[in-house]
Amino acid sequence: MRKLTLSVSLILFTPGAFAQRAAAPASPTLPPLVGSLAGHPGWPAAQPQDVRSIAAIVDALYDVISGPKGQERDWNRMRSLFLPDARLVPSRADRNAHRTDAVFLTLDGYIQRASPRMTAEGFFEHGIHNDVQQFGNIAHVWSTYESRHAAGDARPFDRGINSIQLLKSGIRYYIVEILWDSETPVSPIPQEYLPKH
Repeated sequence: MRKLTLSVSLILFTPGAFAQRAAAPASPTLPPLVGSLAGHPGWPAAQPQDVRSIAAIVDALYDVISGPKGQERDWNRMRSLFLPDARLVPSRADRNAHRTDAVFLTLDGYIQRASPRMTAEGFFEHGIHNDVQQFGNIAHVWSTYESRHAAGDARPFDRGINSIQLLKSGIRYYIVEILWDSETPVSPIPQEYLPKH
């Protein structure tokens, strides 16, 4: 009986026995990856002066969202600054859970929410200090901003920092994502991110 058991064990654990087992199912074939621009061939074209450099696209971003009460923004110009699948991500204090969360908005989601308020109240935002890092075709701008309801307001109603990710494609830049947070009394903007006077 021991010999029979040993023989059966040898048969089961030889390489030939493994080959006779059912082959594992093949992994499903995934579709090829398609870039954001390739997937949206009708995306609005940018004005060349808006996207020729990092400084230019950041200035254009602030310019396109700024305007007085009653003035509609040029949302197609804004779209032209971004990749079609870009995201705008405000950080958000969740006081009930004692944590900070983030809200992920598409471009159209941002436009739908921001447009009525900007038109009704007036909104002007501009950068006061930028820290730029770049490697190859990717770049990051840590951009300190001030927001006002009217261009001539003496004091901003809000300040904060935009974390802007950029992609260089050919001779132009695209915005990939913006994540931002506002200044608070317990979280003031550090001096190194403010203009040097």
